[in-house]
Amino acid sequence: MAIEVFNRYENKYLMDTKAFYGIYNRLMEYMELDAYNRNDKFYSISNLYYDTDHHTLIRDSLSKPKYREKLRIRAYGVPEPDAKVYVELKKKVFGLVNKRRSAMKLDEAYEFVRSGRASIYREGMNKQVVAEIEYFLSRFELRPMTYLAYDRIAMFCKGNRDLRITFDTNIRSRRCDLRLEAGDYGEQLMDKGQWLMEVKAEKTVPVWLAKLLSELGMYRTSFSKYGNEYKKSIRHAERAEESARERIVL
Repeated sequence: MAIEVFNRYENKYLMDTKAFYGIYNRLMEYMELDAYNRNDKFYSISNLYYDTDHHTLIRDSLSKPKYREKLRIRAYGVPEPDAKVYVELKKKVFGLVNKRRSAMKLDEAYEFVRSGRASIYREGMNKQVVAEIEYFLSRFELRPMTYLAYDRIAMFCKGNRDLRITFDTNIRSRRCDLRLEAGDYGEQLMDKGQWLMEVKAEKTVPVWLAKLLSELGMYRTSFSKYGNEYKKSIRHAERAEESARERIVL
């Protein structure tokens, strides 16, 4: 049965391709690749983020309160209509990330978020998780707002699966055609050759990793994919509005 509840700390680091290869090769002394990354292959993740018409969830998140939350549907690759996806409720409380998710078919996930009620329970589904997502959906009027996809390399610490490190690149987004099955195209969110590393651990990171990060001069940063996409879309809208005003004056 897939894990449906996660509690962990997540630290993020931005780097270029040279820095990525530098730390990647060192990490492989202690870690092993995710099964989906064997043979030096990426795997892609696609997400559909939901929000209110006034962008309540992401605006609250960007204000950095002690408690913040987001809702998304996540798929691996471009899903078929009957493919398994995850409805995920992600919370952050005093730096601790809590993620609760439930697997269902794509069309069921769409209907779940639209109606606020799960249409079916299957063996293995965590009813408590589904109930929590239902409660969250009852508090907001949500609609699909942003599509985000990226290519990922993931690894686990040898002998300690509680430590996971991921590298995401080619992060792309769109605010049209908001269906996961429509393809993973979109505008680039970061400059070409940029990578986002996330260190995910249930407790503190091991000493060897802390020393490695210090040796390579890598320092934590604050980076939200959805948050940065929202800020980019707002800037684009402001430029378009300014351009429209200039045309009216002329």
